[in-house]
Amino acid sequence: MRITPFGDAALLVQVEHTIDVIVNMQVLAAGESVRQAGVPGVRDVVPAYGSFAVHFDPVRTDVRLLRQVVERAARAASPHPEQVHTTPLEIPVCYGGRFGPDLAAVAAWARMDPHHVIAVHASPEYRVFMLGFLPGFPYMGSVDERIAMPRRDTPRARVAAGSVGIAGRQTGVYSFDSPGGWQIIGRTPLLLFDPRHEPPALLAPGQRVRFRSVSSPEFDAMRHAGGRR
Repeated sequence: MRITPFGDAALLVQVEHTIDVIVNMQVLAAGESVRQAGVPGVRDVVPAYGSFAVHFDPVRTDVRLLRQVVERAARAASPHPEQVHTTPLEIPVCYGGRFGPDLAAVAAWARMDPHHVIAVHASPEYRVFMLGFLPGFPYMGSVDERIAMPRRDTPRARVAAGSVGIAGRQTGVYSFDSPGGWQIIGRTPLLLFDPRHEPPALLAPGQRVRFRSVSSPEFDAMRHAGGRR
């Protein structure tokens, strides 16, 4: 474990330099312990794959005390059983066609039929390791190695909100229209980030997800219903 300054108003706590479920569970447990410790001036705790950042008010926070709290929390952290047994959230996805412009490329790279790629992508249960890049954008894993195509050499200037992509062993869903370089294989009608809800993000670190293939008419019906959760 390593604790380093992250600018003048945050600490970065590196638990492990790896993408691993147990490590990520330890990160979430440690971050929650820091959040619950009630150190004055702590503004937010933001988890990543194998690390978390603690943001604080440099005027109000005793940084030495915060470092002590963070170190104790990180060393004592253990995965919570309830994180393993949560019910996965199902995300409907219309694969290919107008929604999945890179499905054929992934199929060619994997030497599979596109329908086989869809089946392989939709079969596993994925873990949300972290949110980032865009508000509510989930980094999930792990993608089956057979379809784990790297990012595009040239990113697109615009990827539509709801697009489901692959980048190596990661899969994710674009929460807003954005530039992006992931291999886009489908799209969900669900809103990944809605400020009218609390919390506004549909997904959270530690959550489990399954993808379900739906037809284009089913997608359109869900979209017309407002992409409600």
